[in-house]
Amino acid sequence: MNEEIIKAISAQLKITIDQVQNTLSMLEEGNTVPFIARYRKEQTKGLDEEQILFIQKQYEYQVKLKERKENVLKLIEEQGKLTDEIRKSVNDAEKLSQVEDIYRPYAQKKKTRAATAIKLGLQPLADWMMALPEEGSLEEEAAKYVNEEVKTAADAIQGAKDIIAEAVSDNAKQRWAFKDVIMKAGVLKTALKKDAKDENHVYEMYYDRSEKISQLADHRIMAIDRAEKEKVISVTFVFDEEKLMNDALNNLTHQKKTAVEAQLKEASDDGCSRLLFPSIEREIRSELSDRAQTQSIEIFSMNLEKLLLQAPLKGRTVLGFDPGFYNGCKLSVIDSTGKMLTVDKVFPFRGKENAADIEAAKKKVLALIKKYGVQIIAIGNGTASRESEKLCSELIHDNALDVQYAIVSEAGASVWSAQEEAREEFPDMAVEERSAVSIARRLLDPLAELIKIDPQSIGVGQYQHDLPQKALTQRLDEAVMKCVNRTGADVNTASIDLLTHISGLNKGIAKEIINYRNENGRFTNRKQFMKVKKLGAKAFEQCAGFLRIQGGDEPLDETSIHPESYDTAKSIMKACDIKELGASDIQFPEDKIKGLAVDSYTLKDIEEAIQQPLRDYRDQFDGALLKSDVLNITDLHAGDQLSGTVRNVVDFGAFVDIGLHEDGLVHVSHMSMNRIKHPSEVVSVGDIVTVWVYAIDEARGRVQLSLLPLEKLTERDAAMKHQKSSRDRRKYDKPKKPEKKEVTMDDAMANLMARFGK
Repeated sequence: MNEEIIKAISAQLKITIDQVQNTLSMLEEGNTVPFIARYRKEQTKGLDEEQILFIQKQYEYQVKLKERKENVLKLIEEQGKLTDEIRKSVNDAEKLSQVEDIYRPYAQKKKTRAATAIKLGLQPLADWMMALPEEGSLEEEAAKYVNEEVKTAADAIQGAKDIIAEAVSDNAKQRWAFKDVIMKAGVLKTALKKDAKDENHVYEMYYDRSEKISQLADHRIMAIDRAEKEKVISVTFVFDEEKLMNDALNNLTHQKKTAVEAQLKEASDDGCSRLLFPSIEREIRSELSDRAQTQSIEIFSMNLEKLLLQAPLKGRTVLGFDPGFYNGCKLSVIDSTGKMLTVDKVFPFRGKENAADIEAAKKKVLALIKKYGVQIIAIGNGTASRESEKLCSELIHDNALDVQYAIVSEAGASVWSAQEEAREEFPDMAVEERSAVSIARRLLDPLAELIKIDPQSIGVGQYQHDLPQKALTQRLDEAVMKCVNRTGADVNTASIDLLTHISGLNKGIAKEIINYRNENGRFTNRKQFMKVKKLGAKAFEQCAGFLRIQGGDEPLDETSIHPESYDTAKSIMKACDIKELGASDIQFPEDKIKGLAVDSYTLKDIEEAIQQPLRDYRDQFDGALLKSDVLNITDLHAGDQLSGTVRNVVDFGAFVDIGLHEDGLVHVSHMSMNRIKHPSEVVSVGDIVTVWVYAIDEARGRVQLSLLPLEKLTERDAAMKHQKSSRDRRKYDKPKKPEKKEVTMDDAMANLMARFGK
């Protein structure tokens, strides 16, 4: 391991070198991130999964960076051009992109104008010009290079200028400085293309917009990228090109007088306008897009994690209600274990509103509720969702039923219904009938059901189709890994999808666990895992603590305590005279456990598991919002207080299901009394929140919401206005500085903005 890299990572995370070193050692030994985070806390001093993943990724990146630096230095040295200054610049570089910028002048170019000129032997002429001769004739010097391939002195001069232009563009320090100036002071301007097609005016705000590059929000970058890709808008950069061209010339001439000043200016300007500026603009656009995509991936990952960790509604009999118009509403009843009891179908909405059809549907649903003791109805939020909600609400009210309902996101249900696993489980059921089972199970145990579906089909991201799929898939897999292993799984009921994500297991081992269950019946103790084909000693070590067995031979098997710590756990129970796990009066007197050879982290985890052996990590989060009455948009008024479920969190706000056909939007500016950077600071997917109606658009069925009462919003806005007014007064009263003779970059920007318009 590289000590310098380890030191850098420890400084970034503000942790000790030992924590980084120990983590990397355990990863090298084949330990999984969840196993290290849960069962090796003493070595990591309590690092969580995200910190461990950061160490892993950052070390891999730094190793690549180090290898590339060594390779670049070697390549430059082979050309005989390596200097102490270049070596220092390469070694000081913190990013791969910086190393590539330094190497740019020495890299083998494709067929550029400069490369052609060099091939024609014009490099010495370019060097003579860049040596800044105070006297002499350029034409006479150029005439020395005229030959069969270089026809005239003018051709030689042009070739030399092409070489100089590329040198201007390849100057790494100049490139970095110019890029910094453009990033800080430049403006990105968008305009509607002449032949643009945007029938729904999706990108209307970008038809004529200018915004400082440094202030571009990530979600606007994503929107601009998509609009440009769809050929709706053009994108240009506005910055003080003239000032930067002058700076480039000064860097070339060091402000010395030379006989070739005019030609150097032409070459320098050409290098800037033809090569350097377009290249920097591409880099900036790429970096902005990368930043926005990374942020979108993180939002997607965060939303997925919160969705998977919603609290389950355990021990309930659920009626899954998959709404539909002409094809009917699919019904499925599942018991408290998720086992399907029956499926059926009703047709309440197949034409114009028909009282007979609705009554027939209510009668059939009521019969199912009474026959199977249904306690909760899970209604999908797709087509005909609100009509179905009204039907169920009336049914509950008219029959005084002790039943509640919840609106459940059905995103991806049809995807799962068509998968091989669904066909194997329900071979005699139609695809649409299987989706009703999925909707019901999502309420009973969201993690166990949603884990079966490709995360990208769950619908909790933003601009997900514009994201790099490899990076997105990797990050979502990490989120799933965290959720599954924090929750654990009952080895006797877990699906193959759930088992596949358990630490130390893969799809092949998961299949063998299912096969073992089918051939030998329930697992009765964790030792039996070793009898499963393909599950060796290392896999057992990694997975055993995450797989639970209820009602087995060993009581500790139902806890999160790892088998390697059973002796310690039993010693603690004996010392503290604990006869039964989960008893209400369990205490751990310090004097009785003081002499036990166990670290503080493991001791704390064992104590919590003994006190709450069946504790579900997800119980600390909100479950589904249960209702028994329906809401119409015509019932709403500004200022009304409601409860809702957060369905999605994006850069500009959060979408909240309050029971209408479309989710209401809480804009980020309506979330807190104080300024916040991102909605995720306040809400998460799955949260049950109290909201106030801010504005209603009945024509479009849209509702704007606030997490603050409207009077609080008014109070906050007035306070902010007062603060701004005070700042403006202070700025106005501040003594003016003496005017500078030189035109500043801000002045140049103001002039440009006046010319090009905002």
